[in-house]
Parts: sequence; structure tokens; C-alpha cells
Amino acid sequence: MTERVRRIELVCYLVGAALITAGLVHLGVAVVSPRPWLGPLSWRKPATFGLSFGTTLIAIAWVSSYIRLTDRRRAVLLGVFAVDCVVEVAGITVQAWRHVPSHFNTESAFDSVVAFSLAAGGAVLLVVLGSLAVAAFRSEGPPAMRLALRAGFAFLVAGLLAGVAMIARGEVLINGGDRQAAYDTAGFLKWFHAVTLHAVLVLPALAWWMSRTGHDEGDSVRVVRRGVAAYLAVSLVTLAICLFALG
Repeated sequence: MTERVRRIELVCYLVGAALITAGLVHLGVAVVSPRPWLGPLSWRKPATFGLSFGTTLIAIAWVSSYIRLTDRRRAVLLGVFAVDCVVEVAGITVQAWRHVPSHFNTESAFDSVVAFSLAAGGAVLLVVLGSLAVAAFRSEGPPAMRLALRAGFAFLVAGLLAGVAMIARGEVLINGGDRQAAYDTAGFLKWFHAVTLHAVLVLPALAWWMSRTGHDEGDSVRVVRRGVAAYLAVSLVTLAICLFALG
């Protein structure tokens, strides 16, 4: 990793911070608003999406500095990802302020545009993060960080696939004429989705911390392996709970 922060990484850090700030603002709105915490009209959605996308954008910008990429490819992937994060959070936020559902909502032309944008944005996420995952598995570097990156991106891909599964379930229910069931149950994997998405920050951060605290590479690898095993256990338990709750 170079010690120089690239311009695109700095941009991602700033955009990520702005998204986190937006999420915190909406968390405050959720506290003072009479809307319920759960449901398609909750302020929870712009709050959690802002916090999650902001954190993920910062994490991806940081871990990408450990991945072997040309400067041009790095700039393109991170730039597209940053724009996509903004589009996703903006779509959720606009619909929250319009007091209408953001997902599976095609009641008006504008609602359809937002729903399509969110779906297209999800496809872009798969392409960009999938490309970074492939690059992470091909990159070399210190063994502990290499393991953390590969495991982190593997969990991330699992989280993205969970997102695809939730969207697919929602679309099936909508097409079957049960819109309320789509709103109520399409997010059945949301906790597994949340846990696995952030492994790409947690595991590399563990490897980074081990490298900064005077441990040799062998100790660092052993600790990261334990971290991966613990993260896998938590993810599997979370998945089991999600599936059990679905019934």
C-alpha cells in the first residue's frame, strides 16, 4: 500500500462521511418523528442506508489501496461506486420524505423511476464490488492482510447475493399480487446482509491492527484466521435466525 492517499480515495472518504452524516441526521429525525421504526415508510431506511453505504464506501476506498490495480481502473471502479452509493441513498431518502415506499413501488411514474434506479444501482454494485473481489483474490501482499481481504470480499459477495435474494422474493410477491407481503417479508435476510457486508472493513482492520502492534506475520495470520472463523460463525447463526423467523 502506498502511504499517499490518492485523489479518488479522498473523494470517497468525503462522500462517505457525507452519507454517514445524512444517516445520523435521519436517525435523529426517526427519534422525534411519530412514524414507526419498522415498515416501508420508516425513517429507519434513510438512516440505516446512509450509515451503511457511507461506511462501506469508506471501507472499500481504504481496502482498495491494498489491492493491485492500475490507477485508472481504481479511479473508475471507486468513482462509479461512489456515485452509485449516492444514488442509492438519495433514492431511499427522497421517497422517505415523500412518505411513500422506496422499494417495489411503481404507483406513479416518478416512483417507478426511483424503483428502477435502485434496482439498477444494485446491479452496478454487483459488477463493481465483484470486480474488486476478483482483484483482491489475485493480489499479493502480507499474508495476514491478503487473507483478510479475500475473506472480507467473500463475505461481501455473500451479502450482495442475499440482497439479490431479497429483491427477487419481493418481485415474486409483487407479481403475485401480494404487495403487503412483499413489504413485510422481502427483507427476510437483512440482518445476514448487514453482517456480511461489513466484513470487508472488520477483517482488514484486524490485520492492519496486528501489523501496527509489533506482532510477527505468523501471529497476525493466526489471529486473522480466528477472526474469519468467528465472523463465519456469527454469519451462519444470523442466517439461521433469519430463515427461522421467515418460517
